Amino acid sequence: MPALVLVGAQWGDEGKGKATDLLGGSVDYVVRYQGGNNAGHTVVIGDQKYALHLLPSGILSPNVTPVIGNGVVIDPGVLLSELNGLNERGIDTSKLLISGNAHLITPYHRTIDKVTERFLGKRRIGTTGRGIGPTYADKINRVGIRVQDLFDESILRQKIEAALHDKNQILVKLYNRRAIPADLVVEEYLGYAEKIKPFLADTTLVLDEALKANKVVLLEGGQGTLLDVDHGTYPFVTSSNPTAGGACTGAGIGPTKIDRVIGILKAYTTRVGSGPFPTELLDEDGEALRRIGGERGVTTGRDRRCGWFDAVIARYATRVNGLTDFFLTKLDVLTGWEQIPVCVAYEIDGRRVEELPYNQSDFHHAKPIYETLPGWTEDISKAKTFAELPKNAQAYVKALEEMSGAPISAIGVGPGRDETIQINSFI
Repeated sequence: MPALVLVGAQWGDEGKGKATDLLGGSVDYVVRYQGGNNAGHTVVIGDQKYALHLLPSGILSPNVTPVIGNGVVIDPGVLLSELNGLNERGIDTSKLLISGNAHLITPYHRTIDKVTERFLGKRRIGTTGRGIGPTYADKINRVGIRVQDLFDESILRQKIEAALHDKNQILVKLYNRRAIPADLVVEEYLGYAEKIKPFLADTTLVLDEALKANKVVLLEGGQGTLLDVDHGTYPFVTSSNPTAGGACTGAGIGPTKIDRVIGILKAYTTRVGSGPFPTELLDEDGEALRRIGGERGVTTGRDRRCGWFDAVIARYATRVNGLTDFFLTKLDVLTGWEQIPVCVAYEIDGRRVEELPYNQSDFHHAKPIYETLPGWTEDISKAKTFAELPKNAQAYVKALEEMSGAPISAIGVGPGRDETIQINSFI
């Protein structure tokens, strides 16, 4: 059975957790393949709300084996805290598997992340300050610490001492901060070893054997397409590849194993952090979307910037991810608007542009060109089929599907697990 990839088709926060949970009864493995605890998923089951930051959303489904792949960066303290929190709520987390090749976030990564952002001032990127970027930088520079290093004290000490030799110079001499003692970091991280050891696995081998055994593997990305370090709105991006291509390297499976790529698409647009956002609304409509949609970051707690749906971005996501399907979320939030604008193209220096400009400066200056679609006032949260939606809501969905370039196979009409309209099966 081939694998499926679930990827955010905007700037993240599209509702990937809800989509993963919807598929939980049909898949055997859910794999987080990139990012760290800078990405958050909210899953609502009955009257219970679960906020996941590092763990795969599939951990809430009892028949799923959740996997943290090699492409993820792990803050071990956050990981264990999140596991304990779920255990206290009666969730079995014993099936979790963690790649020994995943890299570890340390206290010096978090410190450098925060002081760098402050130093940048108005030019700051808007990171979460959780050390994700500096950890990926160390990974690329081949001076990172991996999960497997926790089990060899000599190697762990050598790596931490070598890293702090340079980083303490930067913290003290450039940022006027105190040096971080290597012994304290080593002692803390050795303390995590026995707690993490039961979850350690050769995850690439496990997933390969699962696929050969005709199991269904869902690869879950954090953030979204426009935050991809290669294909996003650079430099206002994350430090990894949330796009579908990143699933192969981040999980350790080949591209020929992937059969479908599902893009999660919010019925409007949001983003957290700095950077260009052509359809951003700084008026009453923007505030209404934020309030009705509960647009506050799961991990950061920051208010999300809100705007109308951007079909240019959706088409771009279809292209760079090779999307086969869309899951449209939060359609219910738009209930009550008489007219709903949709961005169909940009105006850049007097020119109409229908595809995402590759030039960063052009995108910064892009002005949205809108088409207006009629809204609806009926409550759609109880709709179970597409035909039960109001005619104007149906027309809105069909218009977005045509503009975006891939079929919309599911629609979220409320936050609950059962508040979803399934049009086509993903599996």
